Amino acid sequence: MSIGLTDRPAVNAGPTGAAAVRLAVGRWQIKRRRVAALRARMLAAFAASMLFLASSLAYHAHAGSVRFAGPGALRPLYFGILITHTRLAAAVPILAGATLVLGLRARYARDVRIAKWTLPIWLYVSVTGVIVYLMLYRLFPAA
Repeated sequence: MSIGLTDRPAVNAGPTGAAAVRLAVGRWQIKRRRVAALRARMLAAFAASMLFLASSLAYHAHAGSVRFAGPGALRPLYFGILITHTRLAAAVPILAGATLVLGLRARYARDVRIAKWTLPIWLYVSVTGVIVYLMLYRLFPAA
């Protein structure tokens, strides 16, 4: 089964939403000192985020940008979310990768210092990725 270009945004929303759930569950697990479970969740979240990134870049390379078709009053909200999402998303592979490497190498003091920044940024990017998808393709699809 092949995925058409018009189906790609919906497919892209899946991994980023899954990453958000895994990040939230991972946060809960670390609070309960379930390190092995946290490690599995973070690796799965990283894989989902990188799958989303690759798929999203491929989609936009072929489709270009999509205009926001929602009401004018929502444009500032949409673009505020989109701009912060895009800028912070550029940092996620670096932050998440560094945090994962430190954690896997059991360098927990440094891991924790970076993770305090990584988790909220990564979670924000994952959640806003789904919000951007919903606003662009489901709530206000272009005619």
